Amino acid sequence: QVQLVESGGGLVQPGGSLRLSCAASGSIFSINAMGWYRQAPGKQRELVATITSGGSTNYADSVKGRFTISRDNAKNTVYLQMNSLKPEDTAVYYCNAEVEVYSGSYYLDYWGQGTQVTVSS
Repeated sequence: QVQLVESGGGLVQPGGSLRLSCAASGSIFSINAMGWYRQAPGKQRELVATITSGGSTNYADSVKGRFTISRDNAKNTVYLQMNSLKPEDTAVYYCNAEVEVYSGSYYLDYWGQGTQVTVSS
């Protein structure tokens, strides 16, 4: 089994910063893309940012220039540095990883349990 454990969420004032972390553990041969998604109350889950094993990144337009995704392949960990936070960034943030459980297996999607980010004065 594969587990993704997120940390770093919390309450922050508008304009503030937070750093989210997500560590993958368990039966992992390799990880392809890792990413962050978010879901606000009453809305669908949406992509925030993704990063490949080679370091290529992709961001939602709403967070470009404010958020930075990075990863440590040796630790199977992905990070999301969030700066200049806005109230509209309030959501539950979920970590995602495409995991190859053993050599030659399919890549399967795994999700973390989510961490709440609240931006409010």
